[in-house]
Amino acid sequence: MAFRIVLLPGDGIGPEVIHQAERVLNRVADVFGCEFVFTRQRIGGSALAAGLSPLPPDTLADVGGADAVLLGAVGDPAFDHRPAGSRPESGLLALRREMGVFANLRPVKVWAGLEDAGPLKPGVLTGTDLIVVRELLGGLYYGQPRGWDRETGTAINTLGYSRPEIARVARVAFDLARARRKRLVSVDKANVLETSQLWRAVVNDVARDYPDVQLSHEYVDACAMKLVVAPASFDVVLTENLFGDILSDEAGAVCGSLGLLPSASLGAGPGLFEPVHGSAPTMAGKGVANPCGAILSAAMLLRSGLHLPGEADAIDRAVAETFAAGVVTGDLAVPGVSTAAFGDAVIARIRRDPPTRP
Repeated sequence: MAFRIVLLPGDGIGPEVIHQAERVLNRVADVFGCEFVFTRQRIGGSALAAGLSPLPPDTLADVGGADAVLLGAVGDPAFDHRPAGSRPESGLLALRREMGVFANLRPVKVWAGLEDAGPLKPGVLTGTDLIVVRELLGGLYYGQPRGWDRETGTAINTLGYSRPEIARVARVAFDLARARRKRLVSVDKANVLETSQLWRAVVNDVARDYPDVQLSHEYVDACAMKLVVAPASFDVVLTENLFGDILSDEAGAVCGSLGLLPSASLGAGPGLFEPVHGSAPTMAGKGVANPCGAILSAAMLLRSGLHLPGEADAIDRAVAETFAAGVVTGDLAVPGVSTAAFGDAVIARIRRDPPTRP
């Protein structure tokens, strides 16, 4: 069976890191005998630069027929002056909405060999292995009304959630916790926000169907502090759109670099997989970007998008062995290897391990 994967390299360092992820996937195909058919489309600033909309119709049509979508990054300061709806980021928000990917999964872990890469002491980081489940289609990013009235000097964004929106992402988080260490922290601001009060009530209702999962609640400010003080205390973190965006970036910085973090955005159809980092336009074209997040996003694509766990494990194992060998990019150590050299190192370690004998 041939799997159709749409590549959306996007802006800034996006094309560079997606190229390495594609090379890794091609190596997986050679080793495991599977077939991936890639197509490329534009989104964000790269689409605007070509005289198209931030999410061109051809891109959306191709995505609709895909088995999975792998995206690099969206964002180009050359278009920051444009009004809302015609900036690069509006293409990404529209893509998520059109694909119906409501649950964003962002795993964060400390890799062996990188214990000293982050700002925290290794003793604090030891054992850190968590996953942030971020609701992706509601909250401030999509709420109406919204706008900026330049004549009056006022602006408004609307934070809104419904019970079904909260319940469906909560079930994703509880299912993950049940398969991991059976601990879930739901993050809100229920002491101030009515939306958060609804969030907490719905999560408590869903929890009744998961008596084996230990549920606790944290205010977002307290959680932000605890991620720095005791990151290893977390297993699954469930939260809304804006809080999830901020907390997962913080967790990535704690562990060494945003360049390490992959993500999977899931719904009823094909999934959207992308590194957590932004487009980093000042780094583009220099061959110094860390492609690890994109490569690990490809592993999540195989596991969660195409249901190929053995192939996904091969990528994860190759990345782990690459770090253990001391091969890192410049965001983690100086001097560091180039973007392409890191890709080469991972590709060289991808193999099909024989089954373990009982």
